[in-house]
Amino acid sequence: MDSNVPVMGEAGVGYLIDKQYYLPPITFDADELEAIGLGISMVRQWTDDKFANKAESAFEKIQAVLPSALQGELQQITTYAMPTMPPVPWTISFSDVRECIRAHRKIRIKYSDENKQNTTRTLRPLALFFFNPVWLLASWCEKRDDFRNFRLDRIQSLSLSEETFEDDESKNLAAYMAKDGDCNI
Repeated sequence: MDSNVPVMGEAGVGYLIDKQYYLPPITFDADELEAIGLGISMVRQWTDDKFANKAESAFEKIQAVLPSALQGELQQITTYAMPTMPPVPWTISFSDVRECIRAHRKIRIKYSDENKQNTTRTLRPLALFFFNPVWLLASWCEKRDDFRNFRLDRIQSLSLSEETFEDDESKNLAAYMAKDGDCNI
């Protein structure tokens, strides 16, 4: 029940799990647990508090359902992500950007490029890419009618639009990746 599994109890019958509920087996090996731990460490270091809390919550759920034989492996994790340089700060909400990507919701930004030229753009946000220590937002830019990358630290302001966009095959993440050529993410 602590793991949100719908357990029902009835006197004389015992405990039952609803037949509609599917509980997948958790069968991680030690290296997989280490990789998950490293990923969570990276999320803590290089994203925002909201996303870091989600990563921690996911790890706690994994911990709660691990077989006892693997519980000790969590104490043996020895791989961590530590910043080698200070994170490049940004003023916008990392989590808002992620949520707009997922919801196919347009955003409007005020952006300052490397030459300190300011522009206002309406974007279809597609993905976030991390190039230590910088985050890039891959987008379809309506002003340029093409794909563009925007450094999060150069976005001066962000407003969430009520307007959503369809997954247009010529303007989606797959098309962005195909145009980039070598990008196999």
